[in-house]
Amino acid sequence: MISENINKPTVTVAISTYNESVNIEHIIRVFLSTKYPNLTEIFVADGGSTDGTQDIVKKVSLSEPKVKLIHNSLKIQAAGKNLILQKCTGDIFLVADAHSDYASDYIERCVEALVQSNALNVGGAQRFVAKTPFQAGVALGSKSFLGSGGANYRDPNYNGYADTVYLGCFWKKTLLAVCGFDISQITNEEAELNQRLLNKSQEAIYISSNICVWYYPRKTWKSLCVQYFRYGRGRYLTSVKHTAKFQFRGKLPFLVISATGLMLLIDLIFPQLDLPMEGVILLGLLFPFLESLRITFKFRKNFNSEVWRGTKQEYPSNMNLWLFCGISLLTMPLAHFSGYTYQLLRHKIFRISNWH
Repeated sequence: MISENINKPTVTVAISTYNESVNIEHIIRVFLSTKYPNLTEIFVADGGSTDGTQDIVKKVSLSEPKVKLIHNSLKIQAAGKNLILQKCTGDIFLVADAHSDYASDYIERCVEALVQSNALNVGGAQRFVAKTPFQAGVALGSKSFLGSGGANYRDPNYNGYADTVYLGCFWKKTLLAVCGFDISQITNEEAELNQRLLNKSQEAIYISSNICVWYYPRKTWKSLCVQYFRYGRGRYLTSVKHTAKFQFRGKLPFLVISATGLMLLIDLIFPQLDLPMEGVILLGLLFPFLESLRITFKFRKNFNSEVWRGTKQEYPSNMNLWLFCGISLLTMPLAHFSGYTYQLLRHKIFRISNWH
């Protein structure tokens, strides 16, 4: 057993946080309870939390020397991960998120996939779960093409190579060779990093269905809007940096909504063309709710076992699921388009190429 443990690579778990007092201790203890023998350390890079997150991590670290807190003065996740990369000692750099739950064998399955696939980055599908009715609507929306864009990392049954993956598990030497995470990307740093890895090998990114992680989406409509607005901005910055790759899925909301807007402008300038714009706009507004009806009906039998993590008292009705799923499917592409367009205008019109 001793020789077997020696042959297993050492692992650093990297968590970048800001105001995660509700979840952080639970996440840390899930990883501390792993049966993987060579977990070296759990780093928490905190961006100046004001809700007691740092105090919780410090308290846990008093009895668990593997837990280490560092201050992330730049506050953004990419910077926090880079700080951990500079200080960590593990052979493997495993990224974790405080908005997720992890299977008890998460570390083992990540290491297994990384070694066996010969990929540069591995991970599991982003399985959406919920504790509130609105979260449940977002979770169901993620199962639709409108909510996922057909991404392989949203399919819990997918095994194989892909263009990106949720979170990620890397060899430390791989990250150092590509200079870590790009802090200019802000919200899209993992997908941008994966683009650089794909430049090295078309089989750089691997998804394993044996790796199980469950993600809790935003709890309110406003926070969902902000999240996808930021996603849109980040996607534009990545597309500018990696011009050789078209990145169709990331540009799809911008392309579709821009095309609709262009048709509307043409119809206003040339009314004699009599373009059916009223019908197009009405269909665009109704389609997310029709798709929501299909998704809600399709997953109604498995909703309780696959999605719902809340109380019986808060269990959403089918009507609420349909409504919140429809709102989510309408909001996500519109907010993404708005963020993408905002960043494009900053870059092209005002010649501002960065985030701030």
